Amino acid sequence: MSEKSMQTSLYPVMSLRDIVVFPHMVAPLVVGRSKSIRALEDAMEKRTEILLVTQQDSTVDDPSEDEIYRVGTLAVVMQLLRLPDGTIKALIEGKRKAEIVSFVPHSQFMQAEVRLVEDITDNTQQVEVFVRRLRKQFAEFADAHRKIPREVLKSLDKITESGKLADVISAHLPLRSAEKQNILEIVSLPKRIEKILEFMHREMELAALEKDINTRTKKQMGKTQRNYFLGEKVKVIQNEMGQNEDGVDEIGELEQAVKKKTLPKLVRDKAVKELKKLRNMPPMSAETTVVRNYVDCILDLPWTKKTRAKINIVKAEKILNEDHFGLEKPKERILEYLAVQAQVKKLQGPIICLVGPPGVGKTSISKSIARAMGRKFTRLSLGGVRDEAEIRGHRRTYVGAMPGKIIQAMQKAGVANPVFCLDEVDKMSTDFRGDPSSALLEVLDPEQNNAFNDHYLDLDYDLSDIFFITTANNLEGIPLPLQDRMEIIRLNGYTEEEKQQIAEGFLIPKQLKVNGFKEDDITLTRGGILEIVRCYTREAGVRNFERTIASVFRKIARDRLKINKKDKKYKVTATSVLKFLGTPKFRYGLAEERDEVGLVTGLAWTSVGGELLQIETTLMPGTGKMIVTGKLGDVMQESAQAALSYVRSRAMRLGLASDFYQKLDIHIHVPEGAIPKDGPSAGITMATALVSAILKLPVNHEIAMTGEITLRGRVLPIGGLTEKLLAAKRGHIKTVLIPKENERNLADVPANIRRSLTIHCLDNVDEVLEKALVLKEGEELFKEVSLESVIGDITVSSHNAPH
Repeated sequence: MSEKSMQTSLYPVMSLRDIVVFPHMVAPLVVGRSKSIRALEDAMEKRTEILLVTQQDSTVDDPSEDEIYRVGTLAVVMQLLRLPDGTIKALIEGKRKAEIVSFVPHSQFMQAEVRLVEDITDNTQQVEVFVRRLRKQFAEFADAHRKIPREVLKSLDKITESGKLADVISAHLPLRSAEKQNILEIVSLPKRIEKILEFMHREMELAALEKDINTRTKKQMGKTQRNYFLGEKVKVIQNEMGQNEDGVDEIGELEQAVKKKTLPKLVRDKAVKELKKLRNMPPMSAETTVVRNYVDCILDLPWTKKTRAKINIVKAEKILNEDHFGLEKPKERILEYLAVQAQVKKLQGPIICLVGPPGVGKTSISKSIARAMGRKFTRLSLGGVRDEAEIRGHRRTYVGAMPGKIIQAMQKAGVANPVFCLDEVDKMSTDFRGDPSSALLEVLDPEQNNAFNDHYLDLDYDLSDIFFITTANNLEGIPLPLQDRMEIIRLNGYTEEEKQQIAEGFLIPKQLKVNGFKEDDITLTRGGILEIVRCYTREAGVRNFERTIASVFRKIARDRLKINKKDKKYKVTATSVLKFLGTPKFRYGLAEERDEVGLVTGLAWTSVGGELLQIETTLMPGTGKMIVTGKLGDVMQESAQAALSYVRSRAMRLGLASDFYQKLDIHIHVPEGAIPKDGPSAGITMATALVSAILKLPVNHEIAMTGEITLRGRVLPIGGLTEKLLAAKRGHIKTVLIPKENERNLADVPANIRRSLTIHCLDNVDEVLEKALVLKEGEELFKEVSLESVIGDITVSSHNAPH
C-alpha cells in the first residue's frame, strides 16, 4: 500500500439510493434530501470533491452512519440546477475510489475522514489475459443487450488502463446495487475482473433463457389467435345453422365462472379437465349435456362460502324462548354448543337427534336454532326414502344421473355451514336398491364427514361445518350404528298447563292473523282452551290442537259474514266450545267411573305420547286354557304367561287351591283390538287383573300402574315414564304405581305433574296388589300358610318365601 493511500482528507459525504457511482463515470442525479443538497452546495462552493456512497436500505429516508457502505467514489460536481419543486439536478463525474476512515460531526450534512483506495496488481500477465476476455465478453454482452450504445464499445477501445476499463464496464452492467457495490469494494484487480466476468456470464445466460421464453410465448400467442379466429368461424357457422342464436359462448362463460369461483385445488383441476373435454365435444352430443350439468353442479356448490355470525348467548337464548315454550333440554344443549363455539375457532359440528311424539316442535325448533345462530336453514325429509342413491347420488354413467339429496340441499343452502335438519330419520326403509340409513353413517360421523363422497360428484365435499339436527318419533326405526353417531335428546309431550300457555302465547295470535281477525276480535278463555284440550284433542303435541282452534275461528268468520257484523266481538268459553265444535270426541275424566272386578288401568307409551290402557280379565269354567286377545305382540303375550305363573306361585297365600287354574279358562283382553300393542310394561297390570278376577275383588279405579313382572314377583323398571304420567294426569288418575328403580327418573318429570299425582314406587307385586285391590274392612289379602304346606308345594318353595 502506497504512502499516498494512507493519507486521509476531510470530504463532504452524500448517500445515494439504488445507484453505485464508479470512478470515470458521469451520471446525472436528482437530489431532494436537505442534507444531500447542502453537501453538494458545499462541494460546489469550495471547489472540492464529494464522496458518493450507497445506502444499504434504499427505503430509509435519513440513513445513519451504520446504514451506508464504507467504500464509495470521490466525485466532482460539474453542474448544479435547482428545479421548481425544490429539488436539485446535479451532474457529477466519479474520479477516485475511496474509503471512509471516520465520520466527523457536522450540523448541516455528513462529512468524513477519507483515504484513497488503489488497485492491487500482483500478476501483470494474468491481468492482461483477463482484460482480453473482458473486452471480448463485453462485446458479446453488448450485442445481446441492445440497450448498451455502440459509442460505449468504441470508447472502450481507447482505454488502455485495466482498472479504468473494469470500472467503465461495471458502470454499464444491469446489476443490482449490492452486486455493483461488491465489485467496487474488491481491491485486487484480477479478482475484480473475474467477478465482473462471472456476473456478465450469468446475465448472458438469463438473457438467452428470456429470449427462448419470448419465442415460445410468441408461438403460443399465435396459436391462441388462430384458435380464436377458428372459434369465431365456428360461431358464424352455428348461427347460420340456427344454433347458439344469441351468440353466447357457454363454455367460455363456464370457464370464466370456474376462474372467478374460489375452489379447492383438486376441484378446480377436475372442473378445468371437464371443460377441456367439453371444448372437444360436438355440441349436439348427449355427453355434452352430462359434462355441462356436472360443471354446473360443481359451480353451484358452496365450497368455501360460510355464514359469519357473531355469537351472542343472551340473544340466542331470547330467540329460542320467543319461538318455543318449554323444550328445556334441547335449548340447553344448543346454548352449550354456542358457548363452546364462541371460544373455539373450529368445532366439529354436533349431530343432535330430537326424539318425541308428533307436534311437539322438533322441526320448528331446528329453524329457531338457525335463527339463534345467525345461520341459514335447510331441511331434508327422509320419510319414505328407500334408495341409497337418494343420499349418495347416481354415478354419471347412468342416464338422468344427479347428485344425492345431501348435495342438492347444500346447493340450495348456498353456504358451507348451514343448520341442516334431517326430518323423519326413523321413517327410512330398506329394499333391493340399498339401505339409505347406512349411507347416512358417513354423513353423520364427525370423523368422516369432512370428506363426504357423492357418487355423482366423485369429489370429497366437507360437511364438518354443518350443524346437523335429525328428528324422529321413536328410536326403534333408527339402526343402532346410526344412533351411536347422534346425541339423543328426548322431547316429552306437553301438559295441559303447557298447552294452555302455548295457545295463549303462540297459536291463538297466529291463527287470528291467518284467519283475518284483529287481536281483540276473539277472546278464547282459559276454560275454553282446556275444554278443547280435554274433549276435542288427545295428543302429546299441539298440531291437532292448533287445527281445532283454527276450526273455531273459521266458524266465527262464517258467522260474522252471515249476520253482516264485521265489528262483532266473540268470547269463546268452555260452554260455547260445544256450539262451534259439536259433540266432544273424547271423554274426559276417569278411565273408569267405578271400581270393577278384573278391570285394571295400565299406562302405555306410544309414538304419539302416553296412553291409558284398560286390561280386562274374565273367568269361565274350562280346562286351564289362557286366551290373550287385543292384537298383542309376543312380548306382551309372554308377560301374560309370566303374570299367571306368578299368581299360581302365590295360590296358597291367596287362599286358593294349588290346582285352581285347571278348572278354569282365563281370557285376558286389551281393548282397541285394531291397534297393535307390545312391550313388557303391562306385566303387573295383567297380574293385578288376574288376581282381581280370581278372588272377585274390585280394583281401585283411581289407580293406574306400569311395570314389568318377573316369576319371583319383582317389579322391573320401564321406559317412557314422563309420557305415562302425563297420560295419567290427562285421564284424571289420582294414584300411580311405578317400579322402585324408576324413582330416579322422577327428576325428569315436570314438577306440576309430580305434585298432581300420588306416586308409589314399589319393588314387589305383592305390594302392588295390596295398594290396588279394594278389600273389606279388616280383610287381609295374603293368608298365613303353615310351613308344612309351603314345603309340600314345590311351586311356592322355588319362589320367594312367605312373609
